[in-house]
Amino acid sequence: MSPNGETGDAAFFARAAAHASRREPFATATVVRAERPTSAKPGAKAIVTRDGALYGWIGGSCAAPTVVREALVALADGEPRLISLASGPQSPREGVRHFAMTCHSGGMLEIYIEPVLPAEMLVVVGRAPVARALVTLGAALGRHVVVAEPGATREEFADAAAVVASVADAHPDERAAIVIATRGEYDEDAVREALATKAGYVALVASRTRAGVLVEALAGAGVPRDALARLKYPAGLDIGARSEEEIALSILAEIVQLRPRGAAADAPETAVDPICEMTVAITADALRADHEGRTYYFCAAGCLRTFLRDPAAALAGQA
Repeated sequence: MSPNGETGDAAFFARAAAHASRREPFATATVVRAERPTSAKPGAKAIVTRDGALYGWIGGSCAAPTVVREALVALADGEPRLISLASGPQSPREGVRHFAMTCHSGGMLEIYIEPVLPAEMLVVVGRAPVARALVTLGAALGRHVVVAEPGATREEFADAAAVVASVADAHPDERAAIVIATRGEYDEDAVREALATKAGYVALVASRTRAGVLVEALAGAGVPRDALARLKYPAGLDIGARSEEEIALSILAEIVQLRPRGAAADAPETAVDPICEMTVAITADALRADHEGRTYYFCAAGCLRTFLRDPAAALAGQA
């Protein structure tokens, strides 16, 4: 049983499925190699959530903080990584990130960390033929497609994952793309609403002239220029598109070209454990202690106890 009460692979996969169903990013950590003495064995698994909580068991006090820190970095950059933790010297190997286990008496662990990010969201506003083509092609490309259109139904947009009444109801994040294809019916309101989100891509299907008029109208209505600068128009790459499907293809190509990497979480702030000198991520669950107006962070309870016995001596290197 893990320190969090999880037991076995069944609990690991159940938790992973629960996070995935809620579209919550997380990282998996799997021990792929171990040399004695280690508390974790090959096949041991854990999940790290974006707030730095670890569920499962992948090793003791030295392994866990390093895994949490590297998992949060993986969620930020979207890249998996293989890490090696050892108490002794390690020979550099391509593709492996090496870390010292300064508070461990021996052994070695290799742990594969993989970010699991929800499918990128595509929010489509409008009922125009281009909007319908975007829904179909976006779903075929594996996007989580949400139609944000008052009065729309799932029967109208069978390929969409969800149909909501407004962009705000879709809850787009930084990795989301919003495309407004309303044929001028309520462009201003839709653009204003889209620019109020964190979406990394906001585009309007319109001619440059019509879109320019709309931008000036919104600026006159008080929408900041820096917000309006986020709006891309005309939407899509210039590929000579003619049909609605080709226009949709050009827009999706632009989304792929401009999409941010990772962005499920910010890279974590870190601190150095004053006892063992390990670098630990500053998270809500991180062990910490205050001394003379400063907060210190620790990799494990043992280092924290050593510090609390005599902080001044610990900071002076006399503990």
